[in-house]
Amino acid sequence: MKFAAVLNRDGGTLRTTDLDTFSDRMRQTLEAAGHSLSIDVVAGKDVEESLDSAASRRTVDVVLAGGGDGTISAAAARLMGKKKALAILPAGTMNLFARGLGIPQSLDAALVSFADGEIIAVDMATANGQPFVHQFSIGMHAKMVQLRQGMEFGSRLGKIRASAQAAWTTINNPPAMNVTLGIGEAEMTARITGIGVTNNLFGEGHLPYADNPAGGVLGIYVTVAQQRAELVKFLFNIARGKWRDNEHVEIHQSDRTVLKIHSGGRKFRAVMDGELVRLERETTIEIRPGALNVLVPASIAAAKAA
Repeated sequence: MKFAAVLNRDGGTLRTTDLDTFSDRMRQTLEAAGHSLSIDVVAGKDVEESLDSAASRRTVDVVLAGGGDGTISAAAARLMGKKKALAILPAGTMNLFARGLGIPQSLDAALVSFADGEIIAVDMATANGQPFVHQFSIGMHAKMVQLRQGMEFGSRLGKIRASAQAAWTTINNPPAMNVTLGIGEAEMTARITGIGVTNNLFGEGHLPYADNPAGGVLGIYVTVAQQRAELVKFLFNIARGKWRDNEHVEIHQSDRTVLKIHSGGRKFRAVMDGELVRLERETTIEIRPGALNVLVPASIAAAKAA
């Protein structure tokens, strides 16, 4: 296969990686398996242009994207509905979409798995037409991301510390929003502290990622927890993947949901694949079954086919 790699030198763990040396290892690993490879190492501001170029090249079979959540989401958006496949280098903080695909969590192990990997189709989702691969969320998560953006950190560990600090601040002053959520023919109106709509249901007992990335449904997680003890338990349950153990979380699934915001004239934000975006007064979120081709380890492809 012909690979076109786009590495965001400002994204995730690539910021502290010797990318010249790593690029040499990429070539050695993939070319030894009979593949060809071109590599673009670019600044964050140039990632989208480089992804556009890689996705539009007719001879390219696989776009190999390396960076944080924003880089991976941008790459997936350009490949949605196309024959070209996405290969994900797990260079983010949590790499949740990559985990759901069974991709090894070290850069070198991921490369080795791509050498004899296979292409499978998995789902994507859209929010008012904008694609995402992991989650669209409002309320607590959006506030935490907004607070974290105002903090300085220069490493993965620093980002984790900043996230913990932002979470504690949010617990002590949680947001509350009046919303209507349409799920199928049903409609519910509530005052919530958070809603997450996910590309397939999260698995239980581990970090929040989908066990089946081709399940064909949205996971819809609604929390109305407001008291500090309730919120601490909520975040603790999320970290352990114990969604169904929390009495303040409602879990639904559907192929489509409509979210309407009723809270005053305030300007709220949403988080889509880790990036803050403007929250519209009405957002339609839909699953897009089999919309993205991805390169995964051969063992994972065999297990999905079984």
